[in-house]
Amino acid sequence: MKISSLNPFFEPEGVALIGASASSNKLSHGILKNLISNGYKGKVYPVNPKFDEILGLPCYPAIFDVPDPVDLAVIVLPSNVILLVFEECARRNIKAAIVISGGFKEIGAEGKQLEKELLKIAKSNNIRLIGPNCVGNMNLSNGLNTTFIKGVPSAGGIGFFSQSGAVCGGVVDHVVNSGIGFSHFISLGNEADVSETDMIAYLGDDNKTRVISAYIEGIIDGKRFLKITRKVAEKKPVVVLKAGRSEAGAKAVSSHTGSLAGTHSSFQAAFKQSGVIEVNSINDLLNVSMALDWLELPKGKRVAIVTNSGGPAALASDSLSQFGLELTSLNADTKKKLKEKLNPSAQTENPVDMLGGANEDEYFEAINLVLADPNVDMVLPVLVPQSLVKPEKVAEAIVKSAQTSNKPVIVCMMGSASINEAQNLLHQNHIPSVDFPELSGVMFAALYKRFQIKEKHFAELEKPSNKVNMEARKLLKVNSKTKNWGEHLTRPFLQTYDIPLVEGALCHSIEEGILKASFLGFPVVMKIASNQILHKSEAGVVKVGITDEESFSITYKHLMEKAKEFNPTAQIDGILIEKLAAKGEEVIIGMKRDPVFGGMLMFGMGGIFVELFKDVSFRILPLRIGDAECMIKETQAFHILNGWRGGTRYDIKAIAKVMSKLSQLAMDIPKIQEVEINPLMVYPENQGVIGVDCRMILGDD
Repeated sequence: MKISSLNPFFEPEGVALIGASASSNKLSHGILKNLISNGYKGKVYPVNPKFDEILGLPCYPAIFDVPDPVDLAVIVLPSNVILLVFEECARRNIKAAIVISGGFKEIGAEGKQLEKELLKIAKSNNIRLIGPNCVGNMNLSNGLNTTFIKGVPSAGGIGFFSQSGAVCGGVVDHVVNSGIGFSHFISLGNEADVSETDMIAYLGDDNKTRVISAYIEGIIDGKRFLKITRKVAEKKPVVVLKAGRSEAGAKAVSSHTGSLAGTHSSFQAAFKQSGVIEVNSINDLLNVSMALDWLELPKGKRVAIVTNSGGPAALASDSLSQFGLELTSLNADTKKKLKEKLNPSAQTENPVDMLGGANEDEYFEAINLVLADPNVDMVLPVLVPQSLVKPEKVAEAIVKSAQTSNKPVIVCMMGSASINEAQNLLHQNHIPSVDFPELSGVMFAALYKRFQIKEKHFAELEKPSNKVNMEARKLLKVNSKTKNWGEHLTRPFLQTYDIPLVEGALCHSIEEGILKASFLGFPVVMKIASNQILHKSEAGVVKVGITDEESFSITYKHLMEKAKEFNPTAQIDGILIEKLAAKGEEVIIGMKRDPVFGGMLMFGMGGIFVELFKDVSFRILPLRIGDAECMIKETQAFHILNGWRGGTRYDIKAIAKVMSKLSQLAMDIPKIQEVEINPLMVYPENQGVIGVDCRMILGDD
């Protein structure tokens, strides 16, 4: 197996701490204490010319004086001297360095330039760099701890990394006595060199890591992230909490696609396509990672609840429903046996409510029975502590029951003071527990999602056609100085990719228009053709159902006046006449270039209300085979298209075909920044689709 260039960060033979201090109130003193206190067997070398010895270790005046072996430097010095020290590390042949110090790009332009120079030294000397502005890392399997964080979590299978040092420290403090086990704790800081994708690749190959868990604020290279994470997610779960999900930072642009593709939609699409399980809070990140580390995966999404109280069971049921899981129906044999074993007044439907006085024996019997039920894929025991029953005894019963089956069991014990011992017992036996029932749904859903990811074979990606579309490129060349393309320019361009559009023609006078309308056949639709008026409905420059020459003439004059009134400076290229399309269901298909991931395809409910309902789904290009149909199925529009309540079934395959052609167009011609068809009129099965309006925005090559 290829040895990673990141190995010295986690398995060094020797560590030099440059800037070590004998003062207990200095961060570097805390790092040195952690380096020698957690079982690390490698050499540790404090470096500081002011001291001869720190914490019983000889202290060296400079990195040149440090003996072999040393392959990792941890630097805690003011930012203005770090470049010099880094050059000394290069001459000492150090191959990995963690820069704890701040004062780099996080403080502005001057710090950004300093970080750039630091990276230049690292690159030219083949030194891998974590940070700057980080808190270090822990390897829980060998005791290496280069952080100044107080406390060390248990060893286990979760490899955790964070772009925020504060989050890293807070998580350590939260889990230190929880029994949740970690292989690594890693702080990446500014990611001048080593990135979140590098860490996913490293932890993907690490045999001590069973689950990769990450807090991220951004992604350095979107395309590389997708490529690496797809491969890693085939082997092990990747769970991510992405900060900055708000759409508040998204800028309004000229197309619906652009305005709907907000700050987080591209990340959500990338996570779906790469097999990442996304969560929405640190609590969920830890709980989901714990469940994926400890439990077998379910074969379905049916959950049974065993409880001593109805209220928490109702909250748990809501949580399960929120995440798309089912509260299963127990079979008749299970219910019969439950009646025999439980209090005569107990509820034997699901949730199984054993009432407040239920003891450990009743929990044991009830959980055994529901685990054996073929209608059950996962089980949630719930305990609200009361004076007659000891939670630790119930925990013992749950452990015994859970060990009889490979179906996942997650426990909710409400409370705090009285459940610590019980929770510790559960975690020692690798049974996850939470203290509130509403935290359970996301954990069960993650287990089922991981099952689906593993079951689904990662299909091949669609490839660029490698065939130059000369007609499309000729149109681009003719209109190369035009950035915003209205429908009259976009129509012929889309037609070069065989995208079906309603018949239409551009006219420049009433007389010419009447001739063309007569050729198309009345009734027709009339639209202003202008690259400065892209949203024609909002501007009131569309008229539907023109039935004869007289109304055509009147409407022509009216639309021209209306366009000038809406935008006096707009260049009017004429009137676009289109055949009146038969009524169908309206959807929208679009593409936008995302600054992180590149081309991003959108599908959703179309027409003028698309931004109101925001019933849309996204995927990053290139798509996997079948991604287009998956996108359609993610939306509420799918239920209508698929024959809601016995209604008409529409031509979903024809929609997917147009989506594939639009994605091909985007891959072939990177100059296109945004393009959309809205609405795309969809007809009943096997009757196809037809584009009724479209627009496009060009950028640089």
